[in-house]
Amino acid sequence: MSESDDLIDELRRIAARYGTAPAEVVPTRPDVVIVRAGAVVVKAHAPGAERAPLAERMRAVAHPALRGIMLEPVTEEVETVGGRLVTVWPAGTPVDHLDPDAAPWEAAARLLARLHAVPVRTLPPLPGAGGPARVAATVARLQGDSAAALVVRRAMACLSLDSPATAGQAPAPEAGPGAGSGAHGLAHGDWHMGQLVRIGDEWILIDVDDLGIGDPAWDLARPAAWFAAGLLDPGVWHRFLAAYRAAGGLAAGADGDPWERLNLPAQAMTVQLTAAAVANAEREERPLDEVEQVLVDTCQRIVQFRSACHSVPTQ
Repeated sequence: MSESDDLIDELRRIAARYGTAPAEVVPTRPDVVIVRAGAVVVKAHAPGAERAPLAERMRAVAHPALRGIMLEPVTEEVETVGGRLVTVWPAGTPVDHLDPDAAPWEAAARLLARLHAVPVRTLPPLPGAGGPARVAATVARLQGDSAAALVVRRAMACLSLDSPATAGQAPAPEAGPGAGSGAHGLAHGDWHMGQLVRIGDEWILIDVDDLGIGDPAWDLARPAAWFAAGLLDPGVWHRFLAAYRAAGGLAAGADGDPWERLNLPAQAMTVQLTAAAVANAEREERPLDEVEQVLVDTCQRIVQFRSACHSVPTQ
């Protein structure tokens, strides 16, 4: 029996403790394993995940201040199985990726606005949010020397992601209360439409792995990047932004030009998405598809419009 089979068997046993139906493996990304048993799911987090930050995040999402915003775990306990951290959650219905027109953009925007409004001081201590660190890690995993890979690296070199405000570092307590105002507050850290599930009639945010203190504007970076690249319908983007602002979200400013806050996060997210896309194409030994090429072209535009790139070599 393989190590993966052993892990799945143990997840099934944990699921049997809490669930009411036979356990089944749920397809997800390659570094995560999820088993569902009726009304619960058991998640084996990515290899290398650290216990202390995850435990802090589990305590935070179990706090009443996040009730109805982020999914509350079945138990705050973090188990270890075969070197992997494991948590248990209620099962929900994800967004149907085969029906993009039905995606709950406005509901997602309102949830993010509510999340960003939660004062950090009301929660148990939290680590820094994901975001900039994910960008750097994704680019670092890009191994090839293709023209597309060089464009990604050059675009990354143009961005200033090493300041506390952009690096997901937690500020000192006196630096601000959070609540989504300014560069520091509560942030999901890895928001996209796959981070929503429906419980009953309500949508709720999921995935605690990158929750923490950082710039909430990074939670809007992915749809902003898709819109800027021409890959998200402008009407969808404007509905999303309007719903976020109407719900009190301040990460893009209360009104006026949102790009004063979103430009850097959106460009950085474009670099991250492109790095992942180029790596996938090179691993599969195939040419870039149409969407992947659009992302590379967008990275090239980032290079052209950032004066810091003048001193960055192309080879």
